[in-house]
Amino acid sequence: MKCPLRKRLPRELKSDFGKYAVIFILMTLTIGFSSGFLVATESISASFDEGYEKYNIENGNFETYTELTDEQISEIEENAITVYNNNYVEAQTDDNKTIRIFAIREEVNKVCLMEGKMPDKLDEIALDRAFSNNNDISVGDSIVISGKEKKVTGFVALSDYSSLFSDNSETMFDATAFSVAVVTKAELESFGEDNYHYSYSWLYDNEPEDEAAEKEVSDELLTKINSISPLVSFTPRYLNQAINYARDDTSGDATIMAVLLYIMIAIMAFVFAVTISNTITKEAGTIGTLRASGYTKAELIRHYLAMPIIVTLISAVVGNISGYTIFRVMCAAMYYNSYSLTTYVTHWSASAFLKTTVVPIAIMLVITLGVLARKLSLSPLSFLRHELKRHQRKKAFKLNTKIPIFTRFRIRIIFQNIANYITLLVGIIFANVLLVFGLGLPDVLDNYQDDITSNMIAEYQYILKAPVETEVEGAEKFSLQSLENTLEGYENEEVSVYGIDADSEYIDADFSAEGIYISDGLAEKYSYKKGDSITLSDKYSKDSYEFKIAGIYKYPSSFAVFMDNESYISTFDLEDGYYTGYFSNESLDDIDESLIATVIDKQELTKISRQLDVSMGDLMYMVDAFAIIIFAVIIFLLSKIIVEKNASSISMTKILGYTNREINRLYTTATTIVVVICLIGTIPLSTYLMKLFFAYMMKTQMTGWFPLNLSATVYVKMAAIGLITYFIVSLLQRKKIARVPLGEALKNAE
Repeated sequence: MKCPLRKRLPRELKSDFGKYAVIFILMTLTIGFSSGFLVATESISASFDEGYEKYNIENGNFETYTELTDEQISEIEENAITVYNNNYVEAQTDDNKTIRIFAIREEVNKVCLMEGKMPDKLDEIALDRAFSNNNDISVGDSIVISGKEKKVTGFVALSDYSSLFSDNSETMFDATAFSVAVVTKAELESFGEDNYHYSYSWLYDNEPEDEAAEKEVSDELLTKINSISPLVSFTPRYLNQAINYARDDTSGDATIMAVLLYIMIAIMAFVFAVTISNTITKEAGTIGTLRASGYTKAELIRHYLAMPIIVTLISAVVGNISGYTIFRVMCAAMYYNSYSLTTYVTHWSASAFLKTTVVPIAIMLVITLGVLARKLSLSPLSFLRHELKRHQRKKAFKLNTKIPIFTRFRIRIIFQNIANYITLLVGIIFANVLLVFGLGLPDVLDNYQDDITSNMIAEYQYILKAPVETEVEGAEKFSLQSLENTLEGYENEEVSVYGIDADSEYIDADFSAEGIYISDGLAEKYSYKKGDSITLSDKYSKDSYEFKIAGIYKYPSSFAVFMDNESYISTFDLEDGYYTGYFSNESLDDIDESLIATVIDKQELTKISRQLDVSMGDLMYMVDAFAIIIFAVIIFLLSKIIVEKNASSISMTKILGYTNREINRLYTTATTIVVVICLIGTIPLSTYLMKLFFAYMMKTQMTGWFPLNLSATVYVKMAAIGLITYFIVSLLQRKKIARVPLGEALKNAE
């Protein structure tokens, strides 16, 4: 015999269509976006895996100061590798953008043509697609490079530059001010020797089995190549950010998205649980009669489970369909706006289906089943008597009579609906965490950029290929090299070690004290403080250097160590008078460009904030919108439940002569008080949680560091968004209270 309550499901859906429609829409959007995101990231990851063979991506690359001879290449290839010429020219556009230009590759690191055609004549060039999009360059346009006009014949993606890192030691790539490009071999040779780089790629004859084996082999290879020809740089594939960064980012983002999905489904499950609990309270007499008539608890549990599972299942089906169609395109576009990805094919993802369909249904089932099992464990007599609390309070707790009647009434409403408000609190915390991220990151980037520009050592840092004198007044010599901080548990970090004049006009530090100064970012990330020791290593020679920290220096641009130049020369066993560059507040126009390796200026130092703004700008708006929707839906559903739960009392107050305005002062104001307290009170907690998560990600998943410093305007915006959203929702609840009929109080009269 089937439970007759089953026939009520269509009527329940019809009578509460608004509530279920809101839940359905929110869950469908959540599952749809998550499904599209996971499908896009897994398909992109699959294209990376396929690309190693499809595009014959290198196992590593190195650069030498001079061109290798055939004999040197043969000697290097005796180490079970094949070496390929991958020379390039680094040139500047007329608007000061850097273009790294290669000849068209045909053997290794092959090129994916995204639009247009490959160059086949002089003065033709194919640019990176992401860079071109960021700079509003179209196929057929002309750009000026090194003073010469070049026609853009097409857009490409270089398989070894999925992220546009100009240097592997950089914290962030820059797809706005840096690009790679390909030209014909004859065109590359036409640039001459200026800014020409002797770069080579290699492939193993027998590829190492795993990363540990690859590290061991590459370390040996580094030593052998360096003994044949001094190296400018050496980058095995497993350390190459230009190849790996995008893939690692998509994998990490997929994990975060799955966690956010599960949290959202859990919140909705608790909303369903509160709804079901309220329904059971209203239908206690009917349930008691059914139980007394012989219906089992299991039959009733299955009935009340039906609607949450049906809604979740339909949401999962519709969400996955929209995920594979609409949201997949949107999410893939987010990555293509940031990275220089080759074309990819959408793959069916069993993992995405499991995470967006099976797991959400399981979460919904477990949470609602737990609530139902506890709620329906009472005896039939308890249901018939409407005694649904295990520990019945003989009388309500006493409130001081000096408290105004309306205030006392609101306090009782709050305590009677405490479970609803706890769920509301959790939802507000989740929404506020998303708002901190969505509203805060642009603010953090702006603050970080301002911090960098106001704490620059000099307007220009010139890094030289060879010592050369300058006549520019105010230019100050310094020494510089890169070492690595290889602290266990962290990503290996490049640290710039500066040798500074003891009486420097640019660095305000007391070099008479024993030890070195480290930048504040390095100190924050690794929790270094004055008096600690820091060990840095040369990744090529494997020499290690231990330094005592004499102080922390404000320099947010990068991880840096400062010592006086005499100590620098002594530490690294260099000749007296050694230097590698100049600090200057004026450009050094009297130095030949061919002798300048790098110029560090404001554009170079602010690339992180610029790129993150380009990469995540659209995502921030989506996160903000999603947080507002979550906030509005949870408040709407729970305040609706509170009104429905108290419908009989509201009806009675109307019979007693209270106006709708006075009733709103009782019920709506009680919810308003809770919402305002939760909203304002959880902003510090949400910020703290986001800072913990952000610091964890920076320490364990990323190189570099920038602090999550938020201005007061972010908190004001969060409070304003929450209050405005609640005000709109409360208007709907006021209308619902006005529609409660006078006869409601007589329905359950006993």
